[in-house]
Amino acid sequence: MMVWLLTGLGLVILLLAGDALVKGAVNLSLRIGIPALIVSLTIVAFGTSAPELLIAISALLEDAPGIALGNVVGSNTANILMVLGMPALLATLHTSECDSRKTYKQMLAATVLFIGLAFFGIFTWISALVLLAALAAMLFVAFQDAARHRREARAAVLEEELEDLEGADPDMPWWKIGVFLVLGLVGLPLGADLLVDNASQIARMYGVSDTVIGLTLVALGTSLPELATTVMAALRRQADVALGNVIGSNMFNLLAIIGVAGLIGPIPVDPVFLRFDLWVMLGASLLLWPFVFNKWNITRIWGAVLTALYITYVILVIV
Repeated sequence: MMVWLLTGLGLVILLLAGDALVKGAVNLSLRIGIPALIVSLTIVAFGTSAPELLIAISALLEDAPGIALGNVVGSNTANILMVLGMPALLATLHTSECDSRKTYKQMLAATVLFIGLAFFGIFTWISALVLLAALAAMLFVAFQDAARHRREARAAVLEEELEDLEGADPDMPWWKIGVFLVLGLVGLPLGADLLVDNASQIARMYGVSDTVIGLTLVALGTSLPELATTVMAALRRQADVALGNVIGSNMFNLLAIIGVAGLIGPIPVDPVFLRFDLWVMLGASLLLWPFVFNKWNITRIWGAVLTALYITYVILVIV
C-alpha cells in the first residue's frame, strides 16, 4: 500500500510543481519584458512538458528506460483517445470550427520521424539531435505564423493573448514569482524521483515490465493536466484550445522529451514498442484526420468510441 501512496504523492508533487514552474517562468518573463507571444511559444510549452522531461531523466538515472519511452508513447496515445474522448462525452467538441491542418501535419511528421528513429533500436545522442533539430524547425515555423497573425490582428488581439496566456498575472509581485520558481525547481525532481522509483517497485511487485508501467500508470498520470484543460475547453466551446493542446503536447513529447533525454544517455527501444505500441500511437494520430480535414465534430458518440479504444488499449498492454 505504501508504494502506491508514494507513487501517487510523487505524481501530485510533479503536477503541482510543473504548474508552479509555468506560473513563475511566465510572469518572470513578462516582468523583464519578453513578449507574451514568445513566452507562449517557448516557456509555457516547455514548462508544461517539464514533468514528462523530469520523469524521462529520472528513469534513465534509475536504469528504467522503459518508463521514459513508455511515458512518451503512452501519453501521446492517451492524449488523443482519452483526453479528447472523455471531454466529448460531456459536450461535443466543435472541431469543425477550427483550422489545425498545419500543426496536425507537423504532428504526423514528428510521429513518423520518431518511429523511424525507433527502428534503429536505440535513441542515441545523434537521434536526440535529429529530434531537437525538428523541434527547432517546428518552433521557428510556429513563431513566424504567430508573428504574422499578430501583425494582422493588431492591438485588440495582443490584450487577448496576455489574458489567455497560462498563468499570466501582470500584477504578480516579485516575491510570489520567486516562490513559484523555487517550488517548481525543487518539486519537479523530487516528484519525478518518487514517481519513477515507486513505479519501478510496483512493476517488480506485480511482475510486469517498466515499459508497461510507463505506458499505463505513468502515462495516464502525466496526461491528467491535458485532460483537465480539455474538459474546460469543451465546456466553454473552445475546440481550438482542446485540439491545439493535444497536438502541441504530442509534438513536444516526441521531439523535446526524448530529444533532451537522449542527450543524457542512450534509450534502448523495447521490441514490444516496434511490434505494437508505436503503431497504436500512429493509428490514434491518424484517427484525428477526419476531424481536422473533413471538419467533423467530436460528438458524444465519437467520444465514446475514442474512450473505449483507449480502455481496450490499456487492457491489451496490461494483459
